[in-house]
Amino acid sequence: MSRRALITGGAGFIGSRLAARFARSGWDVDVLDPLSEQVHGVDPVRTSASLRGLEDSARLTIGSVSDPDALEAALGDAEVVVHLAAETGTGQSMYEIGRYADVNVGGTATLLDRLVRGGHSVRRVVVASSRAVYGEGAYADADGRIVYPAGRDDARLRAGEFDPAGADGRPLRPAPTPEDAPLAPTSVYGITKLTQESLVRAVSPAVGIEPVTLRYQNVYGPGQSLRNPYTGILSIFTGLIARGEPINVFEDGLPSRDFVYVDDVVEATFLAATEPAAAGGVFNVGTGVGTSVLDVVRALFTAAGAEVPAIVSGDYRLGDIRHNIADTTRLRETLGFVPATDFATGLAAFAAWADGRDVGADGYRQSLEELESRNLLRRG
Repeated sequence: MSRRALITGGAGFIGSRLAARFARSGWDVDVLDPLSEQVHGVDPVRTSASLRGLEDSARLTIGSVSDPDALEAALGDAEVVVHLAAETGTGQSMYEIGRYADVNVGGTATLLDRLVRGGHSVRRVVVASSRAVYGEGAYADADGRIVYPAGRDDARLRAGEFDPAGADGRPLRPAPTPEDAPLAPTSVYGITKLTQESLVRAVSPAVGIEPVTLRYQNVYGPGQSLRNPYTGILSIFTGLIARGEPINVFEDGLPSRDFVYVDDVVEATFLAATEPAAAGGVFNVGTGVGTSVLDVVRALFTAAGAEVPAIVSGDYRLGDIRHNIADTTRLRETLGFVPATDFATGLAAFAAWADGRDVGADGYRQSLEELESRNLLRRG
């Protein structure tokens, strides 16, 4: 008899590939997704590559995880729920606060309300969280001690002092952030992801369900939305290059992120959903390697075979972090998983997939105007 999994938000970039991964291992898969216009476009059947990817691997229920009836229709006899459904985007979350709270926190609460009532087969819930829960995360001070600085002060950012400093004023160096680091999100998005985690970890064991938390770093790869201007600098910059428009490089171009390829994220998530050793665990999903924004721009120019002006503007967004790199020791030691795709290889695959695709209109400029009108984007 086949095992069954439900993936909330499963028609998206990660979820559609995860559905295929489950299906290859003989699972039956249900997907619950509202097919939001911001992610899938106005005509998802025509424009959404991730939606088309579900055709051979999953049964789709169109609806929100916040809708109890849609959730009931999709849940069926699932043994595992992978909870990907969420609004994403650090910047947008700072002025769409109600929507982010309603979907991310309210949707998780609706899911847990259903599970608490019983009459289902769920034994494990995997919640997709984010590196945003750490805020700035781990740094090493001038003496090599690991410290966890608070969010960056606006006065220092206005002065062009973008790197966090220690209590003695000396510069700090980014260090891999472990799962037991202090949790201090600096954005509404990060707060909602931390709340999702906390709800799942508090409620699930009380009703005999195993919680697993995954803290994704910056996920990228083929299938990533090229139309959503609120998340993913790789897709945003790719769209600007395709349209021949300049790239506004924030701060001094040296913020760094841990970019992790989508197939590695999918495999780590599948293991988190199926391996007994994952039960109750919290795992970073990343590579442990930081790449600066300027290095991303240069790599995209090489991969695309085209360049546009890249202007290091000194602009900055409130709520952004400077660096974050995952400590992936626990993922390796507990689940035996090490990401297989380095950034150069993954970026080449992403660029080849994106070449010639319709990147849509320039919604990125509008997204910056929205931030600036609310005083959340400051000009350098």
